[in-house]
Amino acid sequence: MIDIKLIRENRDLVKENIKKKFQDKKLPLVDEVYEMDVDYREAKAKADNLKAEKNRLSDQIGALMREGKKDEAMKIKEDVAKMADEINSLTTKEEELSKAIKEKMMVIPNIIADDVPIGEDDTHNVEEQRFGEPVVPDYEIPYHSDIMARFNGLDKDAAARVSGNGFYYLVGDVARLHSAVLAYARDFMIDKGFTYCIPPYMIRSAAVDGVMSFEEKSNMMYKIEGEDLYLIGTSEHSMIAKFKDQIIKENELPITMTSYSPCFRKEVGAHGIEERGVYRIHQFEKQEMVVLCKPEDSEAWYDKMWNYSVELFRTLDIPVRKLVCCSGDLADLKYRSCDIEAWSPRQQKYFEVCSCSNLTDAQARRLAIRYKKENGDKEFVHTLNNTVIAPPRMLIALLENNYQKDGSVKIPKVLQPYMGGKEILTPLK
Repeated sequence: MIDIKLIRENRDLVKENIKKKFQDKKLPLVDEVYEMDVDYREAKAKADNLKAEKNRLSDQIGALMREGKKDEAMKIKEDVAKMADEINSLTTKEEELSKAIKEKMMVIPNIIADDVPIGEDDTHNVEEQRFGEPVVPDYEIPYHSDIMARFNGLDKDAAARVSGNGFYYLVGDVARLHSAVLAYARDFMIDKGFTYCIPPYMIRSAAVDGVMSFEEKSNMMYKIEGEDLYLIGTSEHSMIAKFKDQIIKENELPITMTSYSPCFRKEVGAHGIEERGVYRIHQFEKQEMVVLCKPEDSEAWYDKMWNYSVELFRTLDIPVRKLVCCSGDLADLKYRSCDIEAWSPRQQKYFEVCSCSNLTDAQARRLAIRYKKENGDKEFVHTLNNTVIAPPRMLIALLENNYQKDGSVKIPKVLQPYMGGKEILTPLK
């Protein structure tokens, strides 16, 4: 959510930002909020003035009664009663306008960075840099689910019977490799100075509305029937909401956390659920990184965070590239975002494995997360998040880039301690 001062002082900037995100249907909201805010401030000013006058007259009533001027006191008392009714009416108007303004403000997108590429959708995202040399072997690499099947490592048929489409069983060495990747990612981030955390997997609607846009909520989140609870789509949701309504001491910033959780997503929209493999599914596990920091530090943290993703994947000998997200591909709360994409030697192209975002103070405003400066002033923090690793999607990159001609899969050296010292996986069939 943006600062309403932007709408009060620079509506053209807010409208131009909406146009850059190709959301012209939201343009009327800016003028609507502006007019409602004028009414709100007029009502508040009038109510405040009446309260002050009411207090002044109330003091007079007591003095007049002590002086025996009962008739004058009763006349003023009648005026005070009328003022009280008007104050109540204005207060109700204030509350109604404040609620309506907030609802509309929650839909207006965050201001994006000046250097974000302008484009309507992800086809306009811009490759910025590659890390590692992409290799295409001289032998065929099977589809990832077929590789897993050779190790008896994937059972989607049973999962479909038990849970429906979009779920899976991982078995044996493939399941162990999945856990090894998560454990390695956890330790990698701890070594970077991040605090490890396991958050709640369900959060209330107030927390959901604080961390994501309404459109994302409807397309992603599973609602628990009969309760004010949602299954999280990523641990970022719980981790940021952890600080809801809190005032953090300046010397406690930055707060850097790495969190593990299962993730649950409806995946409503153009992509849908993948029928065959495990690239786009309803349930997966993820290691996340989350940062809360002072505003002047958020861009530096953004660069650190996406670089951590690159470094981690390169320790696994997986070539990656950084793809800068264009304006139309940014969710409403994001100031800027980039994807880290891993090389797929089978497809001979890159695919998304991490997403790093700077949301400036958009989430903090929704959740009232501030920090107290040494001089006593309070300011909203900036929040950032990034995927560390999200298997089983990450397993696709790992299996393909380490697949050997004989059907075996090399285990990267950094993962071997988490695999009981195994250096290679040999297919069972």
